[in-house]
Amino acid sequence: MNDDIAAADDPDDLSALAARIDRSNELLQRMLAEVAKTPSTHAIFVDAGYLYAAAGRLVAGTEDRRAFELDAEGLIDALIDRARTIFADSRLLRVYWYDGARRRIHTAEQQSIAELPDVKVRLGNLNANNQQKGVDSLIRSDLESLARHRAISDAALIGGDEDLVSAVEAAQGYGARVHLWGIEAPEGRNQAEPLLWEVDSQRTFDLDFFKPYVARRTTASYETSAVVRPSREDVRFVGAQIAAKWLAARGRESLAELLPGHPYLPGPVDQELLVESEGLLQYSLRGQADLRRALRDGFWEHLQGQY
Repeated sequence: MNDDIAAADDPDDLSALAARIDRSNELLQRMLAEVAKTPSTHAIFVDAGYLYAAAGRLVAGTEDRRAFELDAEGLIDALIDRARTIFADSRLLRVYWYDGARRRIHTAEQQSIAELPDVKVRLGNLNANNQQKGVDSLIRSDLESLARHRAISDAALIGGDEDLVSAVEAAQGYGARVHLWGIEAPEGRNQAEPLLWEVDSQRTFDLDFFKPYVARRTTASYETSAVVRPSREDVRFVGAQIAAKWLAARGRESLAELLPGHPYLPGPVDQELLVESEGLLQYSLRGQADLRRALRDGFWEHLQGQY
């Protein structure tokens, strides 16, 4: 026993133990430093069925998609912009857009959404009664997988179905925070209470937020079938024209506030750009993803050239 005590008091053993402790502390400090440098990441998950129904009811007074137009591109940019404000120290992974389609074949509108930058379209099935099937399971699969692999720290979920509760619980089980974003309901609620109970935070967007992006279908002001489709260069030039006018009206201070958000424009600015460009072109850019991008490119290129 005395020999054991003597061995424990051996200076060489104590030095070796101290060296091992120092190495462990150094490794731990390196790990903590790497974690501190890793930026938080968020993603936006949109149940398109809920969005169309709730936004259509709020703005156009109907849930029938055939009765109104949704400027999905403008709305997605507005959601990205809002997320940038809410998750100030976080970067966007992407927007996940969940919708239904017969035999899971993209419609023209879904295809244009899928072509947008930072957007992933995921399709469930659409049955004979135009009801989505399989969308909730897709949301759960993506939420759980991204949370499990630490790809996201925060998830903004736009939906209202009680079946999404399991998706929320799965993501939270891996440490992600889930924030439920809803759409104002003219009467009562359009989100299930059990879903509201499970999420980490709740936020509701009102009529003013959605009004620029939803409109009842009427006779088009610009009949695209009767007008030659403008080229991308034509649209890019119009974007630059509007940027010059915008800069002259608002000044360089407003430009400095706008530049950090590149390549996204705040919702009101993007909507103003769309409406003014359609007036100049006498052509509707709704659902024209490539021309919308050319418009924004022209707008940004002029502004950046002036900074």
